[in-house]
Amino acid sequence: MSQRIPDEKIEQVRQSLDIVDIVSEYVQLKKQGRNFQGLCPFHGEKTPSFSVSPDKQLYHCFGCGAGGNAFSFVMEIEDVSFIEAVEKLANKTDVTIPELDALSKTDESSDNKSKSWHEAHQLAAKLYHHVLTVSDEGKQAREYLRGRGFTKEVIDHFQIGYAPNSWEFLSRFLLKRDFSMEEMEQAGLVGLRDSDSKAYDKFRDRIMFPIWDRQGKMVAFGGRVLNDGKPKYLNSPESQLFNKSDILYYFHQARPLMKKKSEAVLFEGYVDVISAWRAGIDNGIGGLGTALTENQAKMLRRNIDRIIICYDSDHAGMQATYKNGQLLRNVGLEVEVALLPDGDDPDDYIRKHGSKRFNQDVILQSVTFMSFIFEFYRKGKNLQQEGDRLTYIENILQEISQLSGAVERDHYLRKLADEFSLSLEALKQEQMGLMKVAEKKQKRQIHKAVQTRVAKEAKKLLPAHENAERELIALMLHSRSIADHVQKEIGGNFYIDDYQAIAALIYSYYGEGYDPNPSHFIERISDSDLRSKATSLAMKRVNHDLSEQELNDYLKQIHQFPKYREIDQLKIQQKKAEEMNNFGEAALIAMQIIKMKQELKNH
Repeated sequence: MSQRIPDEKIEQVRQSLDIVDIVSEYVQLKKQGRNFQGLCPFHGEKTPSFSVSPDKQLYHCFGCGAGGNAFSFVMEIEDVSFIEAVEKLANKTDVTIPELDALSKTDESSDNKSKSWHEAHQLAAKLYHHVLTVSDEGKQAREYLRGRGFTKEVIDHFQIGYAPNSWEFLSRFLLKRDFSMEEMEQAGLVGLRDSDSKAYDKFRDRIMFPIWDRQGKMVAFGGRVLNDGKPKYLNSPESQLFNKSDILYYFHQARPLMKKKSEAVLFEGYVDVISAWRAGIDNGIGGLGTALTENQAKMLRRNIDRIIICYDSDHAGMQATYKNGQLLRNVGLEVEVALLPDGDDPDDYIRKHGSKRFNQDVILQSVTFMSFIFEFYRKGKNLQQEGDRLTYIENILQEISQLSGAVERDHYLRKLADEFSLSLEALKQEQMGLMKVAEKKQKRQIHKAVQTRVAKEAKKLLPAHENAERELIALMLHSRSIADHVQKEIGGNFYIDDYQAIAALIYSYYGEGYDPNPSHFIERISDSDLRSKATSLAMKRVNHDLSEQELNDYLKQIHQFPKYREIDQLKIQQKKAEEMNNFGEAALIAMQIIKMKQELKNH
C-alpha cells in the first residue's frame, strides 16, 4: 500500500487508539479469554465468530475470513479509502496530520464522477430548498407543509425543498454549471429524451426530501407530489451512489442517538421520520420502501439491541410489520411494535393528537412482537366462526412453538387458553406436537450441517508441508530472528503461492528495519485476500519459546516436500505399469520408491 501520509504519523495514530474501542462503535463485543468476540458485521451469523485481539491490535472473522487492523476495519465497514480511514481515526486522537488536506484534494480529483454527482445533488437540494422557502413558486408547497405542521426549523434541518412544475428547471440550472447531462441522467437527477437526447427534469411539482448515505453524503431524492400527479411518492432511480437496499433514511443523523439508547424506531418512510422528529423522537429511521433487506437489518443490529416498528395500521402496514419483524428478530434484535388506531399512520396521528400523546400512547405503549402476531392473525377473521377460530388458534400455536424460551411459551399459551376458554393442557400437547415436528426438521438440518462441516474439516486436514508453512509464517510475523533463520534456510521456497507472497513481504518488512508488529505489517498489504490470510495467521496462538528442534522440523517438511511429490508421481507410474501388466517395470518403480522413503527417513 503506497503511503502518502508519513509512516510515523500513521504509527502515531495506531498507537493512540485501541482496536477494541474502534470496533465496539460498530459491534457489541464480549471478553472471551484474552480476546473479544461478537457477531461479524460483514456477514450474517447468530453465533459469534468475530474475534478482536487487543494484544495484536487485529480483528479476524473465522466465518467469512474478514480481517485486518483498525484502519482496514474502518475502510471496510464505512466503505471509505485508506486516507479517509486514517482521517477518521486521527480525528479521535491528538495527532495532527497536515498532509491530509493536500491528499484529500488529490483523492477528490481522482474521482471526478463521484465528486460531480455529489456536488450536483447538493446544488439541487439548495436550489429546491431556496424555491420552497423564499420564492413565489414555492408558496403553495410552503402553505401545504405549514398545514401539516412543518416548521421552518424542520424544513431547514431536513433540507426540504420544492421542485417547480417545469420540465427544465433543474436541467437548465445544471447545464449552465457545465454538468454533463449524460452523467446527471446516470445519477438520476434528469432524464434524456429519446427524440433529441435533450435533458428534462425527473422531479416536477414535488416536495423534495434529500436522501443521505451512511456517511451523510447526499445521494438521492424522494419527491412527494403536491397536486394530482402520479405516483404519490417518487424516489431517485438506483445508481452508483444510491442503492436503496443499503440505505435507511436519516440513519447518518440518528445513529449516535440510536447507539446511546441501544434502540431505534423504524418508520415506513421519510415523512413519518420527520414527523416523529418533530415529536421529539430523535432515534427514528425510515425505509425507502416497505420491504426491509437483510443488509439493512444487519446494519441496525451492529448499532442497537432493540427496535420498535411503527408502520401504518392498514393491511399493507401490518403485512410489512410482520415480515420485517421476523427479519429483524432473525438477526438478533429484540423487536417491539407500536400499534396505531385503524386508518392512521404516524404523521396522521401526530397531527390529530399531538406529540405528547404519540410518545405516551403509541411509542411507550409498544407491545412485544409476539403480542403483535396475535393481532396480526386476528385481522380479517371472524373468530365467532368455528373455521376462522380454529385457523387462528393453529397459526398462533405455530408461532408459539418457534419461541425459544419455555417461560415465554407458557405465557402465550395461557393467554390463548384464556382468550377462548380452552384447556391449557390440550394446547400444551398440541404445541408439543408442533415442536416435535419442528425439532425433527431442525435435527435433519443440523445433521446436514454437521455432515457439511465434517466434510469441510476433512478438507482442512492439511498436508504436512502446508501446515509447516502456515506455522512458520505465523512465527515469522512475531519474530524477526525466526524470519531471518527461515530466509537463510529456504528463502522464498514456499510451495503455497499465498504463503510465498506473504513470506516475501515479511522479508521486505524486516529488511526496511521495522520491528515485529503484525498490525503495522498487515496494513501494508494491499491485496485483500492476502491481507485476510495474513491476519488469520497473525491471530494464531504461537509458541514463543519454540525449540530449535521444532523449528528445524518445520523446515525439514518444506525441504522434503519435492521428494514426497516425486514419490506420489512414481506411485501413479507404478499403478499404470501394473494396469498394463508390465510387472517388471512396476517392481523397479516400487524399489525406487522404497529407496527414496529410506533416504527421507535418514535425513
